[in-house]
Amino acid sequence: MLVRRYEMPWRRAFEGHAGLAWLATSGYFVVVAALGRLPSLPSLALATACLLIAVRRLAQALRVLRLRGSLGGQRIQILGTQELARLCTDPAQVFLGFGFEWRPVHAQRLYELSKVDYREFSVPRWLQHTLGQGHAAQPDAEIGLPYIHGVEPKEHPLHRPLPNFEGGTLLVGTTQSGKGVALANLITQAVRRGDVVIVIDPKNSRRLKRIVERACEDYREPDTFMEFHPAFPERGVRLDFTFNWQKPTEIASRIQSIMPPDTAGAFSAFGWDAVNVVVQGLVELEERPNLIKLTAYIEGGIEPVLEASLRRFYEQLLGSGWREQADMRKLLHDAHRGNMRRPSEAASADLMAFVAYYEHHVAQNQRTKVLDAQVRVFRHNREHYQKITANLLPILSMLTSGDLGRSLSPDPFDAEDLRPIMNFEKIERAGHVLYMCLDSLPDPSVASAIGALALADQAARAGMRYNLGTYRRISLFVDEVSNVINGPLIEILNKGAEGGIFATCAMQTLADLARRLGSEDAARMALGNLNNLIALRTKDRPTQDFVVETFGKTAIHTVRVGLSHSADAHLGDFSSSYSTQLTESFEEVVPADILGKLPNLQYFASVSGGRIIKGRFPIIDPDVGRRP
Repeated sequence: MLVRRYEMPWRRAFEGHAGLAWLATSGYFVVVAALGRLPSLPSLALATACLLIAVRRLAQALRVLRLRGSLGGQRIQILGTQELARLCTDPAQVFLGFGFEWRPVHAQRLYELSKVDYREFSVPRWLQHTLGQGHAAQPDAEIGLPYIHGVEPKEHPLHRPLPNFEGGTLLVGTTQSGKGVALANLITQAVRRGDVVIVIDPKNSRRLKRIVERACEDYREPDTFMEFHPAFPERGVRLDFTFNWQKPTEIASRIQSIMPPDTAGAFSAFGWDAVNVVVQGLVELEERPNLIKLTAYIEGGIEPVLEASLRRFYEQLLGSGWREQADMRKLLHDAHRGNMRRPSEAASADLMAFVAYYEHHVAQNQRTKVLDAQVRVFRHNREHYQKITANLLPILSMLTSGDLGRSLSPDPFDAEDLRPIMNFEKIERAGHVLYMCLDSLPDPSVASAIGALALADQAARAGMRYNLGTYRRISLFVDEVSNVINGPLIEILNKGAEGGIFATCAMQTLADLARRLGSEDAARMALGNLNNLIALRTKDRPTQDFVVETFGKTAIHTVRVGLSHSADAHLGDFSSSYSTQLTESFEEVVPADILGKLPNLQYFASVSGGRIIKGRFPIIDPDVGRRP
């Protein structure tokens, strides 16, 4: 049984010679029967038997030739949106291009090809056309080795059930290997299914954006597509990442998630506290927090918020005539005469009196934690306060400067700004498609901060959806994930499926992610939250090792041939031996070095709980079938 499982198709089709010989023999018996040299019945019986053997041998030869003919691979295929729609008739299935399921026999064939020069076994072009394979062969000018996809001559459209992708999908590949094309395929299908689609593109791919726009035109209602671009704010929407929250502390947590990490975590904790104090104060004043307000009150001082909060507090506690009380009048008099030391230039005389009254005349059981925190910040040494919030202010300044500030902290009362104001709740309820270009090439720091803040807001929205239990499916696509990954995105990957978020992340190398997260172990931990893996061409060895570890191992058979002979001095004293040994060993399902030789748009994937497939994505051209 072990010998039967071994095959060696990379050889000459010797069965063809035998088939022709048996065919000639069958013809000979027919001629003999026709000439009457032998009885007709035995002659025709022998001719029929020879013909059957000839057919069997020729079929075996044809199988070998078809396998050898498929070594030419498959050329890049271009599809229009209408043809893609015909391949995606069932919205409960995800189309993954064309290919086949990768089985042990394919791994065996690939290992055998690594021992020989595949060009020696490629059939001539005319024979490829005869076998019906020449029109689709990969041209020599294309990148990658064609025989990787050619170990199986029959391919078909690949579909997997949509629920299999709830656990998230990782798309890994080097530059220009086809990540954008793969994303275009998956995004187009998500748009056609009617999902809420959010695309985070750090590098601003014009081609990908055009495909998403065309998909919205073909499959969705008008004005479904929305764009955000920091460099071109006038043609996009305004996004408010501080609009949706259930508890005020969520906003501080979002800001903390985009702060640069520190070793001890003390500065991050101080930054969280600084933001939280301002947010709590604004909420008490019934003002909606935004990034511009937070920056102004953290950088310029909390005095305006504290003074407004104390005025509101005294009016509720002491009534409308609270300023006329004796103690308050005395404190106001002393403050205006300069008898009170001000901790900062922004502190007015009235504020000094209000704080003094709060500290000395308001009972402990009447005070509030919100005011206590604001007074604590007010009394804090200003120079020291600026030091402990030093890693917070640069992030806020990046997000609030110039046109970007008006885009991320929209003012609904600005009559001159006609751009729509959106947030993730509105996008979800209306079923929009949001394409976020982060413009990371000229300004990577700002792009990273915007992307991280968007993911933090999306994670908070996912928590709200999870608590409510009713939601619309969201397809989240993050290209160049190493530029924006943070704690909230890891939480989305970990728990987002429960909130109806289908996440797809694309990256180039494991090292990029490790640099962002601090270590390779942290990067592997983050990627462990993604159930599906699609690996295009990758040249980085640690990334290749991560991919082949995910694919697992299979049994590979190896034939070892031994030949020895010896001769003595006596004439005729000669001995010879020949041995064949078939051994079995467990090797990677896909050799690591093969990942660096894949042609563009071709991939190996582990989907649906370990099902290995070999496929290729077609290029989606939205203009196919539309040109006059």
